[in-house]
Amino acid sequence: MDAMELNRKSLDAAVKEGILSQDQAERLYLFLEEAPSSGPRFDMTHVLYYLGGMIAIGAMTLFMNLGWEAFGGWGIFFISLCYAGIGLKLALSFERRGYPVPSAICATFVVALTPLAIYGLQQGMGWWPDESVYRDYHRYIRWHWLYLEFGTLMAGAAAAWRFRYPFLLMPIAATLWYMSMDIASMLVMGVADFELRSLVSTYFGLAMIGLAFWVDIRGFRSGDYAFWLYLFGVMTFWGGISMRHSDSELAKFIYCSINLMMILTGVVLVRRVFVVFGAMGVGGYLAHLANAVFKDSWLFPITLTAIGLGIIYLGILWQKNEQAVTAKIRSRLPGRLRELLEHKE
Repeated sequence: MDAMELNRKSLDAAVKEGILSQDQAERLYLFLEEAPSSGPRFDMTHVLYYLGGMIAIGAMTLFMNLGWEAFGGWGIFFISLCYAGIGLKLALSFERRGYPVPSAICATFVVALTPLAIYGLQQGMGWWPDESVYRDYHRYIRWHWLYLEFGTLMAGAAAAWRFRYPFLLMPIAATLWYMSMDIASMLVMGVADFELRSLVSTYFGLAMIGLAFWVDIRGFRSGDYAFWLYLFGVMTFWGGISMRHSDSELAKFIYCSINLMMILTGVVLVRRVFVVFGAMGVGGYLAHLANAVFKDSWLFPITLTAIGLGIIYLGILWQKNEQAVTAKIRSRLPGRLRELLEHKE
Protein backbone atom coordinates (compact mmCIF):
# COMPACT_ATOMS: atom_id res chain seq x y z
CA MET A 1 0.00 0.00 0.00
CA ASP A 2 1.26 3.47 -0.89
CA ALA A 3 2.04 5.63 2.15
CA MET A 4 -0.39 8.31 0.98
CA GLU A 5 -3.21 5.76 0.99
CA LEU A 6 -2.99 5.31 4.76
CA ASN A 7 -6.16 6.40 6.54
CA ARG A 8 -7.34 6.70 10.13
CA LYS A 9 -8.76 3.17 10.16
CA SER A 10 -5.51 1.50 9.07
CA LEU A 11 -3.51 3.53 11.61
CA ASP A 12 -5.92 2.54 14.41
CA ALA A 13 -5.44 -1.09 13.38
CA ALA A 14 -1.67 -0.64 13.62
CA VAL A 15 -2.09 0.77 17.14
CA LYS A 16 -4.17 -2.25 18.20
CA GLU A 17 -1.46 -4.58 16.86
CA GLY A 18 1.18 -2.70 18.86
CA ILE A 19 3.04 -1.55 15.74
CA LEU A 20 2.52 2.14 16.54
CA SER A 21 1.68 4.02 19.71
CA GLN A 22 -1.43 6.20 19.77
CA ASP A 23 0.74 9.33 19.76
CA GLN A 24 2.81 8.11 16.81
CA ALA A 25 -0.34 7.24 14.84
CA GLU A 26 -1.82 10.68 15.50
CA ARG A 27 1.35 12.49 14.46
CA LEU A 28 1.72 10.35 11.31
CA TYR A 29 -1.90 11.00 10.33
CA LEU A 30 -1.49 14.76 10.71
CA PHE A 31 1.76 14.67 8.74
CA LEU A 32 0.15 12.82 5.83
CA GLU A 33 -2.88 15.11 5.85
CA GLU A 34 -0.78 18.29 5.72
CA ALA A 35 1.80 17.10 3.18
CA PRO A 36 1.25 18.01 -0.50
CA SER A 37 -0.06 15.02 -2.39
CA SER A 38 2.35 13.21 -4.73
CA GLY A 39 -0.45 11.90 -6.93
CA PRO A 40 -4.22 11.74 -7.44
CA ARG A 41 -6.51 10.47 -4.70
CA PHE A 42 -10.26 10.19 -4.42
CA ASP A 43 -10.93 12.89 -1.85
CA MET A 44 -12.60 16.32 -1.90
CA THR A 45 -9.34 18.16 -2.62
CA HIS A 46 -8.63 16.13 -5.74
CA VAL A 47 -12.25 16.13 -6.86
CA LEU A 48 -12.09 19.94 -6.79
CA TYR A 49 -8.75 19.90 -8.64
CA TYR A 50 -10.06 17.76 -11.48
CA LEU A 51 -13.52 19.33 -11.57
CA GLY A 52 -12.02 22.80 -11.94
CA GLY A 53 -9.46 21.60 -14.45
CA MET A 54 -11.99 19.78 -16.63
CA ILE A 55 -14.31 22.80 -16.60
CA ALA A 56 -11.45 25.06 -17.73
CA ILE A 57 -10.31 22.58 -20.40
CA GLY A 58 -13.89 21.97 -21.55
CA ALA A 59 -14.52 25.71 -21.84
CA MET A 60 -11.74 26.01 -24.43
CA THR A 61 -12.53 22.74 -26.25
CA LEU A 62 -15.87 20.91 -26.03
CA PHE A 63 -17.95 23.94 -24.98
CA MET A 64 -16.43 26.50 -27.33
CA ASN A 65 -19.23 28.51 -28.96
CA LEU A 66 -19.59 30.63 -32.07
CA GLY A 67 -19.10 33.86 -30.09
CA TRP A 68 -15.34 33.44 -30.40
CA GLU A 69 -15.53 33.64 -34.18
CA ALA A 70 -16.13 37.38 -33.76
CA PHE A 71 -12.49 37.79 -32.69
CA GLY A 72 -11.30 36.61 -36.10
CA GLY A 73 -8.40 34.28 -36.75
CA TRP A 74 -5.63 36.47 -35.33
CA GLY A 75 -7.72 37.38 -32.29
CA ILE A 76 -8.31 33.70 -31.52
CA PHE A 77 -4.62 32.93 -32.05
CA PHE A 78 -3.28 35.62 -29.69
CA ILE A 79 -5.94 35.02 -27.03
CA SER A 80 -5.01 31.32 -27.09
CA LEU A 81 -1.33 32.22 -26.65
CA CYS A 82 -2.22 34.46 -23.71
CA TYR A 83 -4.23 31.70 -22.03
CA ALA A 84 -1.44 29.22 -22.72
CA GLY A 85 1.11 31.56 -21.13
CA ILE A 86 -1.02 31.84 -17.99
CA GLY A 87 -1.49 28.05 -17.87
CA LEU A 88 2.22 27.41 -18.31
CA LYS A 89 3.13 29.92 -15.60
CA LEU A 90 0.68 28.27 -13.19
CA ALA A 91 2.00 24.80 -14.05
CA LEU A 92 5.56 25.85 -13.28
CA SER A 93 4.49 27.64 -10.10
CA PHE A 94 2.55 24.63 -8.77
CA GLU A 95 5.47 22.36 -9.68
CA ARG A 96 7.91 24.47 -7.63
CA ARG A 97 5.54 24.50 -4.64
CA GLY A 98 5.12 20.70 -4.67
CA TYR A 99 1.57 20.40 -6.01
CA PRO A 100 1.88 17.94 -8.90
CA VAL A 101 -1.84 17.41 -9.58
CA PRO A 102 -2.71 21.12 -10.13
CA SER A 103 0.52 21.46 -12.11
CA ALA A 104 -0.44 18.52 -14.35
CA ILE A 105 -3.93 19.94 -14.93
CA CYS A 106 -2.55 23.37 -15.89
CA ALA A 107 0.01 21.79 -18.25
CA THR A 108 -2.79 19.74 -19.83
CA PHE A 109 -4.83 22.93 -20.23
CA VAL A 110 -1.97 24.39 -22.28
CA VAL A 111 -1.89 21.33 -24.56
CA ALA A 112 -5.69 21.46 -24.96
CA LEU A 113 -5.37 25.04 -26.26
CA THR A 114 -3.08 23.97 -29.12
CA PRO A 115 -5.76 23.06 -31.70
CA LEU A 116 -7.58 26.34 -31.04
CA ALA A 117 -4.37 28.31 -31.56
CA ILE A 118 -3.60 26.46 -34.81
CA TYR A 119 -7.16 27.05 -36.01
CA GLY A 120 -6.81 30.78 -35.32
CA LEU A 121 -3.46 30.88 -37.10
CA GLN A 122 -4.87 29.14 -40.16
CA GLN A 123 -7.88 31.45 -40.23
CA GLY A 124 -5.64 34.50 -39.85
CA MET A 125 -3.34 33.38 -42.66
CA GLY A 126 -6.26 32.53 -44.94
CA TRP A 127 -5.34 28.83 -45.02
CA TRP A 128 -8.62 27.45 -43.69
CA PRO A 129 -10.11 25.26 -46.45
CA ASP A 130 -13.89 25.59 -45.88
CA GLU A 131 -16.65 27.24 -43.86
CA SER A 132 -16.37 24.95 -40.82
CA VAL A 133 -15.61 26.49 -37.42
CA TYR A 134 -13.60 25.34 -34.43
CA ARG A 135 -16.67 24.21 -32.52
CA ASP A 136 -17.09 21.45 -35.12
CA TYR A 137 -13.66 20.00 -34.27
CA HIS A 138 -15.13 17.95 -31.42
CA ARG A 139 -18.39 17.14 -33.23
CA TYR A 140 -17.66 16.15 -36.82
CA ILE A 141 -15.09 14.10 -38.72
CA ARG A 142 -13.13 16.07 -41.31
CA TRP A 143 -9.76 15.44 -42.95
CA HIS A 144 -8.42 18.97 -42.43
CA TRP A 145 -8.55 18.60 -38.64
CA LEU A 146 -5.30 16.64 -39.10
CA TYR A 147 -3.27 19.87 -38.98
CA LEU A 148 -4.73 20.64 -35.55
CA GLU A 149 -4.11 17.09 -34.39
CA PHE A 150 -0.48 16.89 -35.48
CA GLY A 151 0.21 20.20 -33.73
CA THR A 152 -1.51 18.99 -30.55
CA LEU A 153 0.56 15.79 -30.56
CA MET A 154 3.76 17.81 -30.85
CA ALA A 155 2.72 20.12 -28.01
CA GLY A 156 1.63 17.16 -25.90
CA ALA A 157 4.91 15.33 -26.45
CA ALA A 158 6.90 18.43 -25.48
CA ALA A 159 4.81 18.98 -22.34
CA ALA A 160 5.03 15.31 -21.34
CA TRP A 161 8.81 15.38 -21.81
CA ARG A 162 9.10 18.50 -19.65
CA PHE A 163 6.66 17.75 -16.84
CA ARG A 164 6.45 13.92 -16.80
CA TYR A 165 2.84 13.83 -15.56
CA PRO A 166 0.62 10.84 -16.54
CA PHE A 167 -2.41 13.15 -16.94
CA LEU A 168 -0.71 14.79 -19.92
CA LEU A 169 -1.31 11.62 -21.91
CA MET A 170 -5.06 12.34 -21.79
CA PRO A 171 -5.05 14.99 -24.59
CA ILE A 172 -2.50 12.90 -26.51
CA ALA A 173 -4.72 9.81 -26.36
CA ALA A 174 -7.85 11.81 -27.24
CA THR A 175 -6.05 13.40 -30.20
CA LEU A 176 -4.88 10.02 -31.47
CA TRP A 177 -8.48 8.83 -31.27
CA TYR A 178 -9.70 11.85 -33.24
CA MET A 179 -6.91 11.34 -35.74
CA SER A 180 -7.90 7.75 -36.44
CA MET A 181 -11.39 8.87 -37.46
CA ASP A 182 -10.17 11.79 -39.53
CA ILE A 183 -7.66 9.61 -41.37
CA ALA A 184 -10.52 7.26 -42.25
CA SER A 185 -12.43 10.25 -43.61
CA MET A 186 -9.42 11.28 -45.68
CA LEU A 187 -9.03 7.75 -47.09
CA VAL A 188 -12.57 7.78 -48.44
CA MET A 189 -12.34 11.46 -49.50
CA GLY A 190 -15.01 12.56 -47.06
CA VAL A 191 -17.55 9.90 -48.05
CA ALA A 192 -19.40 8.48 -45.02
CA ASP A 193 -18.18 4.89 -45.35
CA PHE A 194 -19.35 3.57 -42.00
CA GLU A 195 -17.81 0.12 -42.39
CA LEU A 196 -14.37 1.53 -43.25
CA ARG A 197 -14.43 3.87 -40.26
CA SER A 198 -15.40 1.08 -37.87
CA LEU A 199 -12.59 -1.06 -39.29
CA VAL A 200 -10.06 1.75 -38.88
CA SER A 201 -11.27 2.35 -35.31
CA THR A 202 -10.87 -1.35 -34.49
CA TYR A 203 -7.29 -1.61 -35.70
CA PHE A 204 -6.31 1.79 -34.38
CA GLY A 205 -7.72 0.84 -30.98
CA LEU A 206 -5.66 -2.34 -31.00
CA ALA A 207 -2.54 -0.34 -31.86
CA MET A 208 -3.23 2.10 -29.01
CA ILE A 209 -3.77 -0.77 -26.57
CA GLY A 210 -0.43 -2.21 -27.69
CA LEU A 211 1.22 1.18 -27.14
CA ALA A 212 -0.41 1.42 -23.70
CA PHE A 213 0.91 -2.02 -22.76
CA TRP A 214 4.42 -1.03 -23.89
CA VAL A 215 4.21 2.18 -21.84
CA ASP A 216 2.87 0.18 -18.88
CA ILE A 217 5.78 -2.24 -19.02
CA ARG A 218 8.37 0.52 -19.40
CA GLY A 219 7.11 3.11 -16.93
CA PHE A 220 5.01 1.49 -14.20
CA ARG A 221 7.56 2.34 -11.49
CA SER A 222 7.37 6.09 -12.10
CA GLY A 223 3.61 6.54 -12.60
CA ASP A 224 0.50 5.29 -14.38
CA TYR A 225 1.36 6.73 -17.78
CA ALA A 226 -0.67 4.06 -19.60
CA PHE A 227 -4.09 4.80 -18.08
CA TRP A 228 -5.38 7.25 -20.71
CA LEU A 229 -3.88 5.24 -23.57
CA TYR A 230 -5.71 2.14 -22.32
CA LEU A 231 -8.93 4.10 -21.91
CA PHE A 232 -9.05 5.57 -25.42
CA GLY A 233 -7.57 2.43 -26.96
CA VAL A 234 -10.28 0.22 -25.46
CA MET A 235 -13.01 2.75 -26.32
CA THR A 236 -11.86 2.94 -29.93
CA PHE A 237 -11.38 -0.82 -30.33
CA TRP A 238 -14.63 -1.76 -28.60
CA GLY A 239 -16.56 0.94 -30.45
CA GLY A 240 -15.14 -0.32 -33.75
CA ILE A 241 -16.13 -3.95 -33.24
CA SER A 242 -19.49 -3.00 -31.72
CA MET A 243 -20.44 -0.79 -34.69
CA ARG A 244 -19.75 -3.49 -37.25
CA HIS A 245 -22.96 -5.07 -38.54
CA SER A 246 -23.36 -8.75 -39.27
CA ASP A 247 -26.34 -11.08 -39.64
CA SER A 248 -24.17 -14.08 -38.78
CA GLU A 249 -24.78 -15.65 -35.38
CA LEU A 250 -21.22 -17.00 -35.50
CA ALA A 251 -19.86 -13.45 -35.88
CA LYS A 252 -21.96 -12.32 -32.92
CA PHE A 253 -20.65 -15.24 -30.84
CA ILE A 254 -17.09 -14.29 -31.77
CA TYR A 255 -17.92 -10.73 -30.67
CA CYS A 256 -19.05 -12.08 -27.30
CA SER A 257 -15.87 -14.17 -27.03
CA ILE A 258 -13.73 -11.08 -27.70
CA ASN A 259 -15.55 -9.26 -24.91
CA LEU A 260 -14.95 -12.18 -22.56
CA MET A 261 -11.25 -12.02 -23.45
CA MET A 262 -11.31 -8.30 -22.67
CA ILE A 263 -12.69 -9.06 -19.20
CA LEU A 264 -9.93 -11.63 -18.64
CA THR A 265 -7.30 -9.19 -19.90
CA GLY A 266 -8.60 -6.53 -17.53
CA VAL A 267 -8.34 -8.91 -14.58
CA VAL A 268 -4.79 -9.97 -15.51
CA LEU A 269 -3.52 -6.43 -16.13
CA VAL A 270 -5.61 -4.93 -13.29
CA ARG A 271 -7.24 -2.51 -15.75
CA ARG A 272 -10.94 -1.93 -15.05
CA VAL A 273 -11.59 -0.30 -18.43
CA PHE A 274 -11.28 -3.70 -20.15
CA VAL A 275 -13.73 -5.24 -17.68
CA VAL A 276 -16.30 -2.43 -18.00
CA PHE A 277 -16.43 -2.44 -21.80
CA GLY A 278 -16.16 -6.23 -21.98
CA ALA A 279 -19.10 -6.58 -19.60
CA MET A 280 -21.17 -4.17 -21.73
CA GLY A 281 -20.35 -6.24 -24.82
CA VAL A 282 -21.34 -9.52 -23.16
CA GLY A 283 -24.52 -7.89 -21.87
CA GLY A 284 -25.35 -6.68 -25.39
CA TYR A 285 -24.85 -10.19 -26.79
CA LEU A 286 -27.09 -11.72 -24.13
CA ALA A 287 -29.74 -9.08 -24.91
CA HIS A 288 -29.50 -10.10 -28.57
CA LEU A 289 -30.03 -13.75 -27.65
CA ALA A 290 -33.01 -12.88 -25.46
CA ASN A 291 -34.68 -10.61 -28.04
CA ALA A 292 -33.87 -12.47 -31.27
CA VAL A 293 -32.54 -16.02 -31.02
CA PHE A 294 -34.51 -17.21 -27.98
CA LYS A 295 -37.43 -14.79 -28.18
CA ASP A 296 -40.37 -15.91 -25.99
CA SER A 297 -38.48 -19.05 -24.92
CA TRP A 298 -39.23 -20.11 -21.33
CA LEU A 299 -35.98 -22.09 -21.21
CA PHE A 300 -33.60 -19.19 -21.91
CA PRO A 301 -33.92 -17.35 -18.55
CA ILE A 302 -33.49 -20.65 -16.69
CA THR A 303 -30.39 -21.53 -18.70
CA LEU A 304 -28.96 -18.04 -18.20
CA THR A 305 -29.57 -18.28 -14.44
CA ALA A 306 -27.72 -21.63 -14.35
CA ILE A 307 -24.81 -20.11 -16.25
CA GLY A 308 -24.71 -17.18 -13.81
CA LEU A 309 -24.66 -19.49 -10.79
CA GLY A 310 -21.98 -21.59 -12.46
CA ILE A 311 -19.81 -18.50 -12.90
CA ILE A 312 -20.27 -17.70 -9.21
CA TYR A 313 -19.11 -21.22 -8.37
CA LEU A 314 -16.05 -20.74 -10.60
CA GLY A 315 -15.36 -17.60 -8.58
CA ILE A 316 -15.37 -19.63 -5.38
CA LEU A 317 -12.97 -22.19 -6.89
CA TRP A 318 -10.72 -19.40 -8.10
CA GLN A 319 -10.63 -17.78 -4.67
CA LYS A 320 -9.56 -21.08 -3.10
CA ASN A 321 -6.79 -21.75 -5.63
CA GLU A 322 -5.87 -18.23 -6.71
CA GLN A 323 -2.40 -18.08 -5.15
CA ALA A 324 -1.25 -21.43 -6.52
CA VAL A 325 -2.63 -20.83 -10.02
CA THR A 326 -1.33 -17.24 -10.12
CA ALA A 327 2.15 -18.33 -9.03
CA LYS A 328 2.25 -21.05 -11.69
CA ILE A 329 1.10 -18.71 -14.47
CA ARG A 330 3.46 -15.91 -13.48
CA SER A 331 6.43 -18.26 -13.43
CA ARG A 332 5.99 -18.63 -17.20
CA LEU A 333 5.68 -14.89 -17.93
CA PRO A 334 8.50 -12.59 -19.11
CA GLY A 335 10.33 -10.87 -16.26
CA ARG A 336 9.10 -7.35 -17.06
CA LEU A 337 5.45 -8.42 -17.19
CA ARG A 338 5.84 -10.38 -13.95
CA GLU A 339 7.29 -7.27 -12.23
CA LEU A 340 4.40 -5.14 -13.55
CA LEU A 341 1.75 -7.50 -12.15
CA GLU A 342 3.52 -7.80 -8.80
CA HIS A 343 3.80 -4.02 -8.60
CA LYS A 344 0.01 -3.66 -8.96
CA GLU A 345 -0.84 -6.00 -6.10
